[in-house]
Amino acid sequence: MGVTVLYPYQIPEGKTGAQAIDHLSKRLLALGAVHTGQFLVDCETYISAPQHGPSKAVHVLHDSEYPVTTFSILDTGTGKQIPLVADNLFDLLMLKMTSVYTSKKQTKIESKGARFEYGDFLIKLGSVTMMENFKGILIEIEYRPCVVLFYCWEMIREVLQSFLGVTVPKEYPSYFTPQPVVNAMGQQQIHPKHNDIYEPIDTINQYLEHFTNYRKQNVMPQSQVTNQQANMPLNTGMRMKKLNADEPLYRAINCLMLVKCVRMLPDQIAVK
Repeated sequence: MGVTVLYPYQIPEGKTGAQAIDHLSKRLLALGAVHTGQFLVDCETYISAPQHGPSKAVHVLHDSEYPVTTFSILDTGTGKQIPLVADNLFDLLMLKMTSVYTSKKQTKIESKGARFEYGDFLIKLGSVTMMENFKGILIEIEYRPCVVLFYCWEMIREVLQSFLGVTVPKEYPSYFTPQPVVNAMGQQQIHPKHNDIYEPIDTINQYLEHFTNYRKQNVMPQSQVTNQQANMPLNTGMRMKKLNADEPLYRAINCLMLVKCVRMLPDQIAVK
């Protein structure tokens, strides 16, 4: 277990998610990376019943790298999150608590795809979907020899840039930005998280952060819209809007039809 960073990949305009994943996979293989199977990270959210006081959320996550472990994060609603790491029996416990917590099935989200090993790096290309709707591409990169991000962030940036073909900002990812904390004396201090020893729950927290952002997206990526429009039948597109007789497009179509009829008239007279 090393240091892991999640990076949301911006899909190039005119490409679908599948095309972007295929392109990145080929670039990794060209660099010498080895395909080592598939991975899956999923998240399901449970909301507390109103009769039990202020609403609280329990986020239950699974990571295929830890097949016998269930991660859960309790969101108290006050900005504080309480993590819990348990075995798979925790899933059965949540099923027994339906009177207290209700699953929001429509927001179940997952990231899955291919994993690659590239030297000391483990790279995963995740296709994020929610209710079978594509939401984006999330890249997970882990540098295994190191356990503190401060000492390896520049190296991780270089590897990301080598196969993404884009410039990765020098700033630490949002999860690692310094956060204000209250010490034992009750004083507020700025805590540099990038200096902490990395733990598996940090990966889960990053996934929850990005999954929350994806859940807020209601608009399909432009590349997906462009692809659907390209495959849309012409008659379907014409039924999308009823033309008004006063609109310029309506008048233009009528003019074209009139010109076509006038051109056909001499031929019809000659035939008669």
